[in-house]
Amino acid sequence: MSNPLTVLLIEDNLTIASQVCDCLEGVGWQVDHTVKGAQGIELALAQVYDVVVLDLNLPDIDGLEVCKSIKQQALTFLPILMLTARDAFDDKADGFGMGADDYVTKPFELRELVLRCSALARRHNLHNNKILRLGNLEVDTAKRTASRSGQVLQLTKIGFEILSVLAQAYPQPVTRSVLIHKVWADDPPDSDALRTHIFSLRSALDKPFNSPMLTTIINVGYKLEIKQELKQELEQECIKESRNEV
Repeated sequence: MSNPLTVLLIEDNLTIASQVCDCLEGVGWQVDHTVKGAQGIELALAQVYDVVVLDLNLPDIDGLEVCKSIKQQALTFLPILMLTARDAFDDKADGFGMGADDYVTKPFELRELVLRCSALARRHNLHNNKILRLGNLEVDTAKRTASRSGQVLQLTKIGFEILSVLAQAYPQPVTRSVLIHKVWADDPPDSDALRTHIFSLRSALDKPFNSPMLTTIINVGYKLEIKQELKQELEQECIKESRNEV
């Protein structure tokens, strides 16, 4: 399946959770599952997901508060689909009021859940800026090109895919498993392939420049960083440009 999604499921009913995980993984998506609202918030803020599927009746925190916390604290827009037995109009109004992007009541059809998650992710991607700018790095996801300090980066197809995922996740890190899933979907490479592509990407992205951007996080994955000296350089460039304009 093209454009595989990464989904966070926050659901304490293990029977429903098992069915949802089996269904979503069956269409080639990656699913992380937790039964606790607190851990759900932690995962949503620390990892990269396309959609959060959230139950309201959780054992530790009400799902409405989980939704509110994620929406308030997330550094990037993260669609949330509420999946709950609360089917009264006031319940739905409360859910949307807390920031929910969609609302599905139990019982539900698994096929409908797949369609709704796909629609949320697609709607989100349509509104994403096609040109991502991080410091002096520019990634054009439409033209599939990237440049740094005005210098075009010579990237392989996989290298660009990896850079695009990392740029869209910035400033959050991307785990190795999520990165592999995003780039290779249901046809993952051997264990050394990602390391090889990361080395190639780092050679193009960082080697010609003074400040490295691609950072390895031990036992986690990778992230892009704008170093302090690079921030200072950019600030100085902005000051020079403003003086020239005056």
